[in-house]
Amino acid sequence: MKTEFILIRHGETEWNSLGRLQGHLDSPLSAKGLRQADALGARLASVSFHALYCSDLGRALETARRIAARTGHPVRQDPRLRERGLGLLEGLTREEASQRHPEVFAEYSAGGPDFVVPGGESTSQRLRHAVECLEELGARHAGARIVVVTHGGVLSSLFRHCLGIPSGTPRAFSVLNASWSQFDYHARAFRLVTWGDVNHLRDASRDDT
Repeated sequence: MKTEFILIRHGETEWNSLGRLQGHLDSPLSAKGLRQADALGARLASVSFHALYCSDLGRALETARRIAARTGHPVRQDPRLRERGLGLLEGLTREEASQRHPEVFAEYSAGGPDFVVPGGESTSQRLRHAVECLEELGARHAGARIVVVTHGGVLSSLFRHCLGIPSGTPRAFSVLNASWSQFDYHARAFRLVTWGDVNHLRDASRDDT
């Protein structure tokens, strides 16, 4: 039996709007991000699903809690769904990171899957944690649909993993805040069904005009 995953990136944060690298550090959802999380909740209120999981980082947890306020599901946290740890780059803009840690930032920007940011981790390490978690959830909820709130880096890595895109290939796709992507898990493999759906944000975006 297949397990259907609805994978969601958290709503916009204050640091997202400022272009700061977050990693395992956190910043609160912005006013726009709160509206995005509420829009996700409104959409999911009409969708039947079995369980709601999220990263234990505050931005994902707050998004999941706002969804749960509409759907009534308990929020289950798992640190394996966290964003990639960026160590000494966390909290910096890309310009600041390039000025303060030019060699580290150059390696980070090159996108090598096994490059470990000092004090952080590599893309391959984070993907391994996330896939381990999702495989466990897929087996636990076989035949059901579940919702998982996670992060842009996790979603980007899973997208590449499913489609066989090398990690170092320049990214030619978007991972939007509060986007909705669907993956099916069957026979120990993930299959991409839909990517980056933001139809639920149409009304929320009108509020920003």
